[in-house]
Amino acid sequence: QLSDLHDPFLMKDMDKAVERVERAVRNREKIMVYGDYDVDGTTAVALVYKFLRQIGHKDLLFYIPDRYTEGYGISTKGIDHAARKGATLIIALDCGIKAIEKVDYAKRKGVDFIICDHHLPAEEIPRAVAVLDPKRADCSYPFDELSGCGVGFKLVQAYCQKNGIPFQQIEPLLDLLAVSIASDIVPITGENRILAYYGLKQLNSNPSLGLKGIIDICGLTGKEITISDIVFKIGPRINASGRMMNGKEAVELLLSKDSASAREKSESINQYNEERRELDKKITDEANAVIDEVE
Repeated sequence: QLSDLHDPFLMKDMDKAVERVERAVRNREKIMVYGDYDVDGTTAVALVYKFLRQIGHKDLLFYIPDRYTEGYGISTKGIDHAARKGATLIIALDCGIKAIEKVDYAKRKGVDFIICDHHLPAEEIPRAVAVLDPKRADCSYPFDELSGCGVGFKLVQAYCQKNGIPFQQIEPLLDLLAVSIASDIVPITGENRILAYYGLKQLNSNPSLGLKGIIDICGLTGKEITISDIVFKIGPRINASGRMMNGKEAVELLLSKDSASAREKSESINQYNEERRELDKKITDEANAVIDEVE
């Protein structure tokens, strides 16, 4: 049951993270939601961005680094962009646990960081306002296999808990979380099992417009969507955006507010997926030809 989910405040630094978000909302600070270009990162950005928009915070922007020019994780370019746009808080999702120098650099620019990650930390933890990562050695959170989007969701859950927002209000966001859990291949046990189960229910009964666009283009309309459908059909299409172009387009799709733009963006992302398949096939054929020559 959803009532079996763990108390988010059991996670190290959660109280600090919630306090910093509350201050940003109260003072109408500009918040940048930052995440990686894969499915886990883009769904996490969409989830946290949607929630902040839902509670009426308007001064928002999101940032997805370019796979080819910036690479994985927090980039100096992203921090510079935040500072230039006047953002004073970056919520980093699915990345940042090793961004020690980058977090210090941001601080010098007047930008605070909240890190929501699920990767294994190094010895040193970044000097961010809060570092949420169930894999931290000093974190006693009972479940350490959350996806990056899952850690972002726990921040949202904690904010709601502290501010008297009913859980039902954030339940519609679980469709994004189910997509991240399946696509990131985290174990579907414990808390992930609960989140994936209710996320699939949401995905089948009332998906967000962006995910509905992908469901339609995958030919899954009217069918019972399973974890396998996410892994092999929905996830690869979201991923293709970050591989062939920039994950920014995937986030724009997941944040769609009307069906027409969701359909248009889904078609564009589907095209990237076709191109990715052709490229994969070409590379495989070339590799096979090299092997044949050697033999």
